[in-house]
Amino acid sequence: MRYYLIAGEASGDLHGANLMKALKVEDQSAEFRFLGGDLMLAQGGDIVKHYSEMAYMGFAEVVMNLRTILGNMKHAKTDLLKYNPDALILIDFPGFNLKIAEFAKQHGIKVYYYISPKVWAWNQKRVLKIKKVVDKLFCILPFEVEFYKSWGMEVDYVGNPLLDAISAFQPDANFKSKFHLGEKPLVALLPGSRKQEITKILPDMIKTAARFPDHQFVIAGAPSFNISFYQQFIQDQNIPVVFNATYDLLTNAKAAIVTSGTATLETALFHIPEVVVYKTSAISVAIARMVITIRFISLVNLIMDRLVVKELIQEECNPDEITGELKQLLKGPYRDEMLKNYRELSERMGTPGASEKTARLIVKSLAEI
Repeated sequence: MRYYLIAGEASGDLHGANLMKALKVEDQSAEFRFLGGDLMLAQGGDIVKHYSEMAYMGFAEVVMNLRTILGNMKHAKTDLLKYNPDALILIDFPGFNLKIAEFAKQHGIKVYYYISPKVWAWNQKRVLKIKKVVDKLFCILPFEVEFYKSWGMEVDYVGNPLLDAISAFQPDANFKSKFHLGEKPLVALLPGSRKQEITKILPDMIKTAARFPDHQFVIAGAPSFNISFYQQFIQDQNIPVVFNATYDLLTNAKAAIVTSGTATLETALFHIPEVVVYKTSAISVAIARMVITIRFISLVNLIMDRLVVKELIQEECNPDEITGELKQLLKGPYRDEMLKNYRELSERMGTPGASEKTARLIVKSLAEI
């Protein structure tokens, strides 16, 4: 079978790669073409466009880059028809992917959506569109099944693919020596994978680091950037950047400062106490506050349906607030309570196998056509 995948962000690249690996087991004749990243490329197939050219965060940023986004979409549509796959597999990235799904459906291409769009957060009526343009939807968050059911849509809950990635991870025993990190306790800085979010959030992380001389702060670098990009923010501070080693960094960290996104759940599943931060343009935040209906922005709190990790958003995302939170994360009862909640989170998340289950369901569905 020929599969066309679209992942527009770093997390989608990770999940797409794991799904491709599982599809090769279920379908030994599998061929791939995709919009994604380096992890997907490592699984074989042809890359059409790297996600680093596609990801824009915030309402204002999308408007400012609309010409580029529309150009990417036009290119994807043309390439999709030329390749004419047996299945189109869309991975999260709803603003882009739902439009591609509609286009594919019009041209008789089977559409599978892996990792549900977060329609439960805002504009829930988008479910009606999903029902029309998506043949099968695979959800990775437990509460999504009941949400879609309330809209009369049956979906498949496959578990969370982060569990697959974490279970497959083999720690590097030489991580600290390899990066010359010394003996100070480590604090992980995960500033995100998009240029806009790194530019807005990393400076506050670095100012916070200067207030903890007894700890070694380390930045998890996004693969789409190089060291010189981060150096403009670090300047003369001793804050190393590690690439392609985020899980090793979390394994060795005592606490973490994490930009809102998939990384917040990854950090929690490694049982590393964290504070979640987020900052974007004032216009984007103003619009978001008008349309978003959920109580929390971090996946940890959403899954637990209560405040487990502190969320410092916009004005609260500053060195003073981050410092106060980090002090509590490093020792004491606040840290202990968070670790206790993490254990409950791990129980709720279940066991690995999302990629394999999704691959089986896709191949089975195609065989029934």
